[in-house]
Amino acid sequence: MTAANVVATTNEIAPAKERIEELRREVARAYIGTSRSLDAMLVALLAKGHVLLEGVPGVAKTTLVKAFATALGCSARRIQFTPDLLPADITGTYVLSPKDGTFTLRAGPVFANVVLADEINRAPAKTQSALLEAMQEGQVTIEGDRFELPRPFLVLATQNPIDLEGTYPLPEAQIDRFLVRVAMGYPQPREESQMVRTYGVDAPTVHSVLNPEDVSALQATCARIHVEDDLFDYAVGITGFTRTHPRVALGASPRATLGLVQASKAYALLNGRAFVTPDDVRAVAPNVLAHRLVLTADAEHEPKMRQHVIDEALSKVGYRRGVRAV
Repeated sequence: MTAANVVATTNEIAPAKERIEELRREVARAYIGTSRSLDAMLVALLAKGHVLLEGVPGVAKTTLVKAFATALGCSARRIQFTPDLLPADITGTYVLSPKDGTFTLRAGPVFANVVLADEINRAPAKTQSALLEAMQEGQVTIEGDRFELPRPFLVLATQNPIDLEGTYPLPEAQIDRFLVRVAMGYPQPREESQMVRTYGVDAPTVHSVLNPEDVSALQATCARIHVEDDLFDYAVGITGFTRTHPRVALGASPRATLGLVQASKAYALLNGRAFVTPDDVRAVAPNVLAHRLVLTADAEHEPKMRQHVIDEALSKVGYRRGVRAV
């Protein structure tokens, strides 16, 4: 039996959950708001996925991702996306040295464990697509040369709603590379009052509670969370439902199905379990699937239609546990 086939044990789950809770508490010192956003980011981290946070300016998107990156204790770089940003500004390029006449690589900010892509939809599609290879394969190609990115590798991207001035919709191919999308709205009055009090004098300082080796160990534990065969069929049934829905022009891809299973494993680990349940699949489905749907023209302008399709899938696709031979 290979290491990849060894199921995580209860003795591994308890310390892993403790480290995750430590990370959660540290981030919560700086980010004041609903725990759903942080939970979705933790799911993506454990499942080796990437995160897209969407919301209007000023709802603490950047505060959350900066606190999260700092608490991870990994190398982090920030890219402020603007209309004049070029692909080479992200990946890097070869630079001529006048002294000896040779070219040397000037690595771009993508060469980090955590990349903060701020307002990613402020740049045109050509620049946005510079992250595609990095997000999918953990590498970049510069002038024909391939370079591996450091591990773990996580992209935390923020974007403003696409109807705001000066924004560009992300290409479908890039949207599909984000494991989860987190919609961040305005805080509740009680949360906003607490935020004002907390940031009234000095902003909280976030400290590192993990390191790259810790993150990789947590991801390895997550990968070995047990999934019954019936749950694989259940995940396929949910994504398959989106492909036949009359208001959907392009449903969730097989990559989305894989992401749904991986995210379900991560959610199980967050809850201290070594196995996935149907409730885990249902809990992560909206964040994993909704942003990947391409709606028909008549449904495109209905803001809650994507969520409605996922809700409908969860209500109509049943989970059936198969009969086991004794």
